[in-house]
Amino acid sequence: MVELNESDYPVFSKVKYPSDIRKLDIGGLKQLCADMRKFLIRELSHNPGHFASSMGAMELTVALHYVFDTPNDRIVWDVGHQAYPHKLLTGRAAQFDTNRRLGGLSGFPNPAESEYDTFTAGHASNSISAALGMAVASALKHEPRRHVVAVIGDASIGGGLAFEGLNNAANSESNLLIILNDNDMSIDRNVGSLNGYLAKINTSKTYNNLRYKTYNLLKRLHLISRKSSSRILRFNNSIKSLLGGEQNIFEGLNIRYFGPFDGHDIERMIRVLTDIKDMQGPKLLHLRTVKGKGFAPAERDPASWHAPGKFDPVTGERQHQPSGPHPLKYQDVFGHTLVELARRDDKIVGITAAMPSGTSMSRLQEVFPERTFDVGISEGHAVTFSGGLAKEGLHPFCAIYSSFLQRGYDHIIHDVAIQHLPVTFCIDRAGLVGEDGVTHHGLFDIAYMRGIPGMVVSAPRDEHMLRHLMYTASLYDGPFAIRYPRGAGRMTEWECAMKQLPIGRGERLVEGSQCAILAIGPLALRAVEVAEALRAKGVSVGVYDMVFVKPLDEDILRQVASMDVPIITLEDGIKCGGLGSAVAEWMCASGFRPSITMLGAPDRFIAHGTVAQLHEIIGIDTRSVEDAVIKAVGSVGK
Repeated sequence: MVELNESDYPVFSKVKYPSDIRKLDIGGLKQLCADMRKFLIRELSHNPGHFASSMGAMELTVALHYVFDTPNDRIVWDVGHQAYPHKLLTGRAAQFDTNRRLGGLSGFPNPAESEYDTFTAGHASNSISAALGMAVASALKHEPRRHVVAVIGDASIGGGLAFEGLNNAANSESNLLIILNDNDMSIDRNVGSLNGYLAKINTSKTYNNLRYKTYNLLKRLHLISRKSSSRILRFNNSIKSLLGGEQNIFEGLNIRYFGPFDGHDIERMIRVLTDIKDMQGPKLLHLRTVKGKGFAPAERDPASWHAPGKFDPVTGERQHQPSGPHPLKYQDVFGHTLVELARRDDKIVGITAAMPSGTSMSRLQEVFPERTFDVGISEGHAVTFSGGLAKEGLHPFCAIYSSFLQRGYDHIIHDVAIQHLPVTFCIDRAGLVGEDGVTHHGLFDIAYMRGIPGMVVSAPRDEHMLRHLMYTASLYDGPFAIRYPRGAGRMTEWECAMKQLPIGRGERLVEGSQCAILAIGPLALRAVEVAEALRAKGVSVGVYDMVFVKPLDEDILRQVASMDVPIITLEDGIKCGGLGSAVAEWMCASGFRPSITMLGAPDRFIAHGTVAQLHEIIGIDTRSVEDAVIKAVGSVGK
């Protein structure tokens, strides 16, 4: 429980819900923003989370809750990285020390947590479509007093779904307001022409200010009605043509545009929001903000302060890894290895969707910038673009987080697999990712990839195997998926000579006669630990690293089936459609009827916590695997 002392937080200590904000004057609102920034710096310095985005959205959040009647009015946050101030103002400040911890607050907006969290967030570009649906529903239910606001960042608005939402919003008379929080940043630096276009809009202040002042004057003179608002829009466009300006993209979609305004000028924002909130039909308010606002180190380097880990709240000094040899993160082994492969083969190219640092595609970008493509928050485009590259003889390595690759699923099938194109999908953050929770766990990739004809699906147990699989994929003339987890492996000596692996061939790691564990990925090493521990207790357990979920090693399956011992499958993905399902399907089709226990994620969404905690909850930790083996062996002959 966090204590909010008046001496530390003179205004914030008196604010619990949005109704408290509306009692404050402008001076009080400014102090509230300062208090909350101080609070976030203190709390996130020792309990890490998404830092820079929330620091930059402080005044915007306060202004929204001041002007709109939340929770009756709906605010839909895109992604949710910027939503910590929203949580602090909606009754959750005292619980903020539980943020991203098991059983505590989610790091993202979560409707199950608060009525103020109107829609699930975690992935990009969905806010406009969701908010439009809410606005249309409100109109159909004859709720004219309800306002709906979508808050979307400049990077997210470049996603395809955001444009689909804008295109459909233009045909609606629903009371929808879109807030474009423009800070020139995604997680890494923004890419794409839209980013430059938004900067260009910032130079068109003469027309933009004239339009807002025209609308505001007519409103104050009571000369604007719902029926006349479209005529006002045409009038404004006529003014712009006289000024020699070109119509901006939002106006071209018939969405009323206001801005850009300073997103840290809370008095101006409140005035503008109050003026335009009752305008019928879709409108967009463009705000310029600074990611990391109020903390100098984050303002200087917002990309590295997106989610910085622990840091000194005064100096900003970051907590670093201990000196000396230590295992690299899987993503870094991937990045180094891709550079090696690219040096050998000039047909290899790299693609990422707004995550060059997170995937370590940045390493290839540094060495071969002309062969590296960051396409922004456009996973579907990343996949199809990779297909086009492959069709012309190149070999793309497309690195995308497991949960984000879900957004490109149709493209994997339609634009890569049907043509059997040589695209290697490097699926980062596979398995349970920990504190980011339900929207970010990579639990479904085995199931959604193994159902695609011609797709090779693999997972390395360690860093050496990751290198071997990447080399093998570079030589393969078809779609190839390699999944690997978040975080570091076990090896300090991760470098090794790469070798080509026989596709569909697993490996026996431990010989055993009473039970067989068939594992995939790093859990194969956990299975080895279990086997060694149980050997001391007189239980003989065989361990097999399947390496490939598709195609399966049928020789291993026949060998294990002929032993007539209990089989346990172990994976860090959903059991439905995963390794266990694949093994059971093969056994059934081949006429074998062994006892099979499937260990993996159950048929439900998994909340946030540390990876170790979540492994224990779903029963794939060391103790749970041991118990499953003992139970399976004990049931033989009963």
